[in-house]
Amino acid sequence: MTDAAGSVAGSGGVRLGTAAGRAVVAAAVLGSGMTMLDGTVVNVALRTIGDDLDASLAQLQWISNGYLLSLASFILLGGSLGDRYGRRRMFVVGTVWFAAASLLCGVAPTAEVLIAARVLQGCGAALLTPGSLAMIQGAFVRADRAAAIGAWSGLGSIAAAIGPFVGGGLVEYAHWRWIFLINLPLAVVTVLIAQQAVPETLDPNAPRRFDLVGALMAALFLGGITYALIEWGDPLAPWAVVLAALAGAAYVVDERRSDHPMLPLGIFADRTFSAANAMTLVVYAALGAVLFFLVLQLQTVSGYTALEAGVATLPITVCMLFLAKKGGELATRIGPRIPMTVGPLVMAAGTLLLLGVDDDLSYWRDVLPGLTVFGLGLALMVAPLTATVLAAAPDEHAGIASGVNNAVARAGSLLAVAALPVAVGLGGEEYADPVALDAAYDSATVICAVLLALGGLISWVTIRRPEG
Repeated sequence: MTDAAGSVAGSGGVRLGTAAGRAVVAAAVLGSGMTMLDGTVVNVALRTIGDDLDASLAQLQWISNGYLLSLASFILLGGSLGDRYGRRRMFVVGTVWFAAASLLCGVAPTAEVLIAARVLQGCGAALLTPGSLAMIQGAFVRADRAAAIGAWSGLGSIAAAIGPFVGGGLVEYAHWRWIFLINLPLAVVTVLIAQQAVPETLDPNAPRRFDLVGALMAALFLGGITYALIEWGDPLAPWAVVLAALAGAAYVVDERRSDHPMLPLGIFADRTFSAANAMTLVVYAALGAVLFFLVLQLQTVSGYTALEAGVATLPITVCMLFLAKKGGELATRIGPRIPMTVGPLVMAAGTLLLLGVDDDLSYWRDVLPGLTVFGLGLALMVAPLTATVLAAAPDEHAGIASGVNNAVARAGSLLAVAALPVAVGLGGEEYADPVALDAAYDSATVICAVLLALGGLISWVTIRRPEG
């Protein structure tokens, strides 16, 4: 069976420099980039959304975390569906779903409706996100995979990095609703490229049934923890903790006993795979929290407009655009251990430089150096991390491996955005109080730097060059 590009479906025979190779990368970047963009573009619009919909800090956290919650909960199921029915097929279904949910976000009349729409949006992202990377892993010849992943990482991460910039521009010159509505034309282009030029790949040995119980338990586990962290002090919070504990235990039991587990636990027997995901958890927790707090700090304390706050983050975009692929090439030559160690440490240094962001702000002194250093570390780390995770897993589990790493990254951001405001004493309407937010920002920034340093330490101790 051959596709429109002339490659045998499932053969892994596409070369990076060919038209077919460029089409695969383009579709994967557009799809995953759309979800990454939506994961960060909301941050810069939160103040405006809060004012327009009269939302509390807890509701703003749910607007951010509702998306991450459903994405992290169901991304493994999305990976399994892709392995079974075709990665391109699930990628296209997820893209269409994501676009429909984006439309609902764009017309939401209340904060509650927007939160519900964001949850649905995350479900669509859970289908297309693992498919984007698994399409690359399954379509390209082995010799070209690292370079293709590097291109995907660099170009896709730009979407996350430019999220605040795009969001700021849309809020400033159009309306915050356009941060969601812009996904519709992007989805159309993505589907057209995928359908016409991307080869279909799947796992012929994938189970015919799916672990829906496991997916539900994962959602209850993350949902319970998130509710307890955001709604701390609510009488239901302790019960949410109990629910999360029971769901977590049930999830492990279900995965061990099921003959069609959503997550084959044996995949974690590989030390490199487990270590890389542990590092992903703490690093992406810090990454999500840094962007969440920084854009609020710039607007509430430093007096920036939404657009100015978005433009301020441009150094990260520049670093990712020009250097992320180089990070993948470096890891191919010297192994992933050094890039995955040095990258988070450099990000930690950049984070500490951002402590100078306050009411007496100089962009060139207090913002540009920190974000540039942060971006350099991120560019050094991203591609080696992704390639290491996939190289450590068997090819037949490409969708699952991709899903696990994406779920861990989203869960890290989810838990950090839920927990850090509580940990640094921020709640209620205090996000709009410059004095309260300024004190909370400093504490949160130091915590993020510590998490990043911990990620570098984990990599140094545990990561080795993958075999093969």
